[in-house]
Amino acid sequence: MDPRHAWQRRLLLTVSLLALTGFLTALATADTADKPLLDLAAAGALDRVSPNQPDQVSVARAEDGTGFVVTCRLGKNDYPGVTIKPEAGPWDLSAYGHVEARVVNVGAVASGVSLRVDNAGDWTTNPWNGESLWLKPGEAGTVRVRFGYSWGKPGFALNPAKITQVLLIVGRSDKDQAFRIESLVAGGAAAEKPPVDPESIRVRPIDGVILGKGATVDAAKQVVAQGGAKGELVDQALCVTLPAGSADASVMLRPEVGKWDLRDWLQIVIHARNEGKGPVTLRARLENRDRPGAWVEAAKPLAPGAEQDLTLPFAGDMVILGSPGKLSSGGTPFESDSASGVAVSATGDGERTIRVDSIRAVLPPPSEPAWLGKRPPVPGDWKQTFDDEFTGTTFDPSKWSIYYPNYWDQRAHFSKDNVILGGGLLRLRFDKHRGHAEDDATKPETDWQTGFLTSIGKFRQRYGYFECRMKLPHAPGLWPAFWMMPDRGAGSPNREDTGNGGMEFDILEYLTRYGPCRYNLAMHWDGYGADHKSIGTDHIYVRPDRDGFITAGLLWEPGRVTFYAQGQPVARWTDARVSSVPMYILFTAVSGGWGGNDLTGEGLPDDFVLDYVRAWQRSDLGEPKAP
Repeated sequence: MDPRHAWQRRLLLTVSLLALTGFLTALATADTADKPLLDLAAAGALDRVSPNQPDQVSVARAEDGTGFVVTCRLGKNDYPGVTIKPEAGPWDLSAYGHVEARVVNVGAVASGVSLRVDNAGDWTTNPWNGESLWLKPGEAGTVRVRFGYSWGKPGFALNPAKITQVLLIVGRSDKDQAFRIESLVAGGAAAEKPPVDPESIRVRPIDGVILGKGATVDAAKQVVAQGGAKGELVDQALCVTLPAGSADASVMLRPEVGKWDLRDWLQIVIHARNEGKGPVTLRARLENRDRPGAWVEAAKPLAPGAEQDLTLPFAGDMVILGSPGKLSSGGTPFESDSASGVAVSATGDGERTIRVDSIRAVLPPPSEPAWLGKRPPVPGDWKQTFDDEFTGTTFDPSKWSIYYPNYWDQRAHFSKDNVILGGGLLRLRFDKHRGHAEDDATKPETDWQTGFLTSIGKFRQRYGYFECRMKLPHAPGLWPAFWMMPDRGAGSPNREDTGNGGMEFDILEYLTRYGPCRYNLAMHWDGYGADHKSIGTDHIYVRPDRDGFITAGLLWEPGRVTFYAQGQPVARWTDARVSSVPMYILFTAVSGGWGGNDLTGEGLPDDFVLDYVRAWQRSDLGEPKAP
């Protein structure tokens, strides 16, 4: 739960995405603008272009007269650049659909250039739309902001009749940056919408069937043969022929458009028949775009005429984390919400022929060990130190507080009304409801309301085992988490500092875009600024239990932490830097996060549900007693 400013987080994420795709950039250069907003040749034009950080930014006419050069020197500010204002009063651009700027990177390093178009108001409440462009040194491009959209998605409902200013800025860098503004114009038709990127489309297979009864497959668009293989559809089956002497031959079935959304499942099951003359060993793999997974081989050969199922799990082996900058092992890179294909092959002598009758995404039955919820996962002299079953009608103030500054999404406020108990459960509810932060009329208002739970000042512990059983929300854009932070005690300097032996543990951190079977875990330390370090994985796949709950746990020992999901160890980190400072427990149910986990308001209210919270301490791991 690394707390970062909303504008900073969005900018960094979108610049990164655009650097990979360049999609919107290419589209932005396609149209011709209609109305200049800044006449670069006019005598007084430079007076309307103001550095937003005068101690770090300067602007001057280009020597050859082609625009204005903005130089952003190395400094402490995150987003140096310029502000461009109308000559008199707001621009009325109601007849147009967008604002765009033509820029050239004239610096020595690659830069992410962002265009922001504003209405009046406090920018931190988001009365603006933004778009970004990644440029290599010497590269030119056009960055376009369509009214009502930010980074290709619906954003603030900008009023084009009242545009108060435009900003062109770059991200923070460890080197000087410079770009030249060649034009700033309004264009396009009113109510213009961004084009749909085919790569952004997600197709959810009906009942998980990708191939077989109930699925429609267009062979010309979906069947891709590689390495000399042949693939064709016959009676809804995929017939694969692999030539002799070609170990790399395979046939991939891919979505007709975009990617498959397989978030509701945890594995692919392929049913195949050996149509050849000799035994073969079936193998297959899952793929994301430009990132194929590892081949999974059947446990035994398949005789001619025989059939078998081959299962491709989304989850990998337990992740063994290395220190930052060092390789980790285990786990999986597969992302179930953006599957780009299933490749099928087989090993064996001579030509191999396989008939694939079905490819299905499935959810295996739940399975939890008997000890789950009753004791820690390893032997030892353990004593339970904390337990809340949420059996009352209100939260226990001896264990929890419900108020705290919202450093995370900065769009929601914490309220007692959204901490709801009943039926042996506690619900942290996220809803659209205007109110004051922490139910205090002297504090700022926001349009979104949520619940919060923390044990700071009530319970803290160094080392031990910590566990919670949770049901995750589904509404788009939510970001709940079960985590821990350092607590050096009331009155201690730097009480919650993640440096000096302290650390943040994210035991379960969930973005609703992951779907119900995947979450993130992580550790952060040495603050959240320039010295910040972190390690973790966002590919923890787990089967919720029959009631839809996930039980996540953390075994914290000196120099080692082990994360558990449904009683199974899923990640381990062994390092001298593991926290040695007592920690308290938090539950947050905010919005946003990263990677396009955008809040839309759909599906609200929605709840982050807690069944119980428990902690144990081993007799030899407790805090040393004062002399």
